[in-house]
Amino acid sequence: MAQLIDGKQISAQVLQEVASEVESIRAEHDIVPTLAVVLVGEDPASQVYVRNKVKRATEAGVGSIEHRLDADTTQDALNELIDSLNNDPGVHGILVQLPLPPQLDEDEVIASIHPDKDVDGFHPLNVGALASGRPSLVPCTPQGCMIMLRQVHPDLSGKNAVVVGRSNIVGKPMAALLLQANCTVTIAHSRTKNIEAVCRNADIVVAAVGRAKFIDADWITPGATVIDVGINAIDVDGKRKLVGDVDFESVAQVAGAITPVPGGVGPMTIACLLLNTTRAARHQLS
Repeated sequence: MAQLIDGKQISAQVLQEVASEVESIRAEHDIVPTLAVVLVGEDPASQVYVRNKVKRATEAGVGSIEHRLDADTTQDALNELIDSLNNDPGVHGILVQLPLPPQLDEDEVIASIHPDKDVDGFHPLNVGALASGRPSLVPCTPQGCMIMLRQVHPDLSGKNAVVVGRSNIVGKPMAALLLQANCTVTIAHSRTKNIEAVCRNADIVVAAVGRAKFIDADWITPGATVIDVGINAIDVDGKRKLVGDVDFESVAQVAGAITPVPGGVGPMTIACLLLNTTRAARHQLS
């Protein structure tokens, strides 16, 4: 049976680091690192995510400001709010919860956030910095995945890693971080031929495709480390159940280490968001 990589436990350690850094910044500058969260509309999943983020921020001592906007908010109104947050020295990080209602341009919104306050790590300048190996604010989910991987492999150099999924939010930045750690990296996706064979050659598989139980034990070489980024709601005997992109029950019999869903990558994403907020604050105050 695979070693369980416990995201709740590891995220608690990260949040302790965040709380310590908050106290250091407060002592040095008499300032509390503060995150502004913008939620447009009433998407139920987004509301849950925002509530959890604000709760963890409070627990870690990070300041939080919520801006809840109507679903019919215009692009101009949202841009005006972001501009005001960009220019507010009391706000160190800005998070606009995605997805946005269809009348709003997500790319325009992401690009309008000042790169120094872009705690999601999605701004084109931060994306470019990551791709070229320069310091930047790194997307939270891949950052959390790397912290979890290092619990199992302190030295990732030379490992063969396969990232299943090529999204801008997870797949591409995950590949960039693995490359920086001296892994040999393959990005697999819906057009990849013999994708099962590609994954079977991997020491590390990161699953981020958004398809429930897509990867089963036949895809995994014995002893490999599996990071499951997916979170999918399925119906089991009339009840809603959250599962990952990996068939946990079968893969856990083969893998050397695996993250659960829920309780794996999810808590790490929120912890890294707050870690980015303290890093952003430190950079702005330097």
